Amino acid sequence: MSTETPEEQRPEETQSVPLAGSERAPAPGVRDIHGPVDPSRRIEVTVILRRQEELTELPTTPISRDELASRYGASAADLSLAVRTFSGLGLEVIDSDAASRRIRLAGTVGLLSSVFGTSLDELTSRAPDGTAVTHRHRTGGLQVPAALDGVVVAVLGLDDRPQARAQFRVVPLASTGTSYTPPQLGKIYNFPDGTDGSGQTVAILELGGGFGQQDLDTYFQSLGISTPTVTAVGVDGGSNQPGQDPTGADGEVLLDIEVVGALAPKANIVVYFAPNTDAGFLDAIVAASHASPAPTSISISWGQSEDAWTAQARTSFDQAMADAAALGVTVTAAAGDNGSSDGATDSKDHADFPASSPHVLACGGTRLQADPATGTISAETVWNDGPNSATGGGYSDVFPVPSWQSGIVGHAKHKPAPKQAGRGVPDVSGVADPQTGYQVRVDGKDMVIGGTSAVAPLWAALLARLAQATNRRFGLIQPLLYQNGIPPASGFHDITSGSNGSYHAGTGWDPCTGLGSPDGQALLALLEARS
Repeated sequence: MSTETPEEQRPEETQSVPLAGSERAPAPGVRDIHGPVDPSRRIEVTVILRRQEELTELPTTPISRDELASRYGASAADLSLAVRTFSGLGLEVIDSDAASRRIRLAGTVGLLSSVFGTSLDELTSRAPDGTAVTHRHRTGGLQVPAALDGVVVAVLGLDDRPQARAQFRVVPLASTGTSYTPPQLGKIYNFPDGTDGSGQTVAILELGGGFGQQDLDTYFQSLGISTPTVTAVGVDGGSNQPGQDPTGADGEVLLDIEVVGALAPKANIVVYFAPNTDAGFLDAIVAASHASPAPTSISISWGQSEDAWTAQARTSFDQAMADAAALGVTVTAAAGDNGSSDGATDSKDHADFPASSPHVLACGGTRLQADPATGTISAETVWNDGPNSATGGGYSDVFPVPSWQSGIVGHAKHKPAPKQAGRGVPDVSGVADPQTGYQVRVDGKDMVIGGTSAVAPLWAALLARLAQATNRRFGLIQPLLYQNGIPPASGFHDITSGSNGSYHAGTGWDPCTGLGSPDGQALLALLEARS
């Protein structure tokens, strides 16, 4: 490590170059600008390095973390250069990891701002969930030391504005006409008999809130199910903090755990709590997907419109999802709860991210009328209670159509698509309408919750049971689910009625409900036949 102070560095070590994709727009709804952040404040950021070999095609069988590191991680030379350069500039290297290509740095606001060529203000703006929040803020692009030009591909966490919103809707218990327990939905969606998630791990990502053991014990006792094993893991200072937000983040956390736990009661459930920032979100994905043992599935119920992310963040997240798939982990993500606009105010349609990543199983929402006693579905349509209470879905503006959607996306008049339609969202669906929602317990209260955030854990639990039945993990499962053609896909209830705003349901895949809601037993037969 260099003993020189930052002021004594050689000129070539202090020269900087622009970091492509780091441009950040002003935060929406700025209310108060409080001035520059105290330059002596200590903060932490996450730096992403380039791959030594591009992951252009996913392996057909899961690889080990060591193989991921040796082929697709950061090279030893790049990692050493980056650590040496940042240390020489006076920054503290908290951690570095070749497999995930990450370096965690700490330093004062003044030093980090100087190294990365930006300035940080403290202000209050509108968070993705509509609340006011005070945070660090930057605009424009970043710089990196010239020695690391092309080596560093992302710097996350300088601006710590909330990056995502929980995709759920709460309805007073007395106002719902129809609602279901998760086991009832397991029967309705024909989850495979003789499976309970034994031997599998399901990870859940949370960007706030928490759960209490008493809530879990009471809820699962009411269902006649033993309380599953639930472990909380903190990432970047995040932690399980229940009881502070019963209709906000706590509702998301309990919904996710209770859906997974009721549908895959013998699976190990690991809940990762991270700050709601681009850096915290990414670090949680990496922590979950690189864990040992690797989870069968990761459920993500948080997201925001693609255009609200920096290009460097979208790319880093997508690559982290690709790494997860290579490790045999399937990531399920909510497609959004604000219809085809995804809550944007520019009168345009938007896909929600990270659901729009082609390495994620994107989960849309339906309205479900079914008999819990018999499991018979009488009607299932697109969930749409209005522009701010409807399933997300549409076409990515940044990710091209993946090979397994080729010939399917934008093929028919009842599914209007842009001229240059990108990756179609969602892939699959399940009940999400809060008027036909999930019976859960949050902070001592029984309530009904809907939203596509309920569909992500439902599919994560189903994948755990399918993995148990087949004795395999699936990673990127879409190539097994999609068919080369327009007809409805095997293993699904095709949703053909309703819209989410601009887009309409129809026969086969559509940008409202994807391939449809699951028939678990039929999916098991499909996966066994195609394996």
